[in-house]
Amino acid sequence: MQIKDRSFLITGGSSGLGAACCRELVSTGARVMIADVNQEAAEKLIEECGPGLDFRRTDVQNAEEMDAVIKASLEVHGPLHGLITCAGILRGSRVVGRETPHDLSLFQQIINVNLVGTFNAMRLAAAQMVDTPTDDDGERGVIITTSSIASWDGQIGQVGYAAAKGGVASMTLPVARELGQHGIRVVSIAPGIFDTPMMEKVRPAIRSSLEAQIPFPQRFGQPSEFAQLARQVIENRMLNGTVIRLDAAVRMDAK
Repeated sequence: MQIKDRSFLITGGSSGLGAACCRELVSTGARVMIADVNQEAAEKLIEECGPGLDFRRTDVQNAEEMDAVIKASLEVHGPLHGLITCAGILRGSRVVGRETPHDLSLFQQIINVNLVGTFNAMRLAAAQMVDTPTDDDGERGVIITTSSIASWDGQIGQVGYAAAKGGVASMTLPVARELGQHGIRVVSIAPGIFDTPMMEKVRPAIRSSLEAQIPFPQRFGQPSEFAQLARQVIENRMLNGTVIRLDAAVRMDAK
């Protein structure tokens, strides 16, 4: 699919991987709507990127808010051609802590934001994409979700995050099979360790330890590198129904 003059919705687009995708697509001539709770960061990004980028405050867990941002995108930018889901949270806890078991409400929050929020965006965006006019190859749209290498290499304390991101990865093929009849592709990207706001609180010693586990390049990934892959997924019609690891060959230790 060509990107220029097409309309995209990006959840979690105010910062990190989502913001990088906004920059990549807008610079290529796309129209992008950000769905995020961080209004201040979104406004700064809009000022940076200029025309073609808009924002609506949206909690991806909320069906009404997600439906509203999609309708706003249709009104402002026209038929929807793509969705990139980057909204997510990283929280950790052992199943059996020093004093109490894993807090159930924390587990539910991780699942709700990362997995249910992703599905909420997918189902509502897909319902609109089926009415998007097809291009010469019969394509209507593309959905890109963000999984994680934690789906396979989850560390101690990551049970909720690994379960949520594993669920995102597992949705990819069945949804791609269903939406293929409508000319909509579905691909998930599973990033390794990336230099995003989620990692800002990591202590230097832990950061060095994490970098030492990465074969090559031996550094954290840059959000722009995630955005480059997202762009390639959009442009390459044969990418469908798969999960792509973007991780510099890292396989995480148990802890």
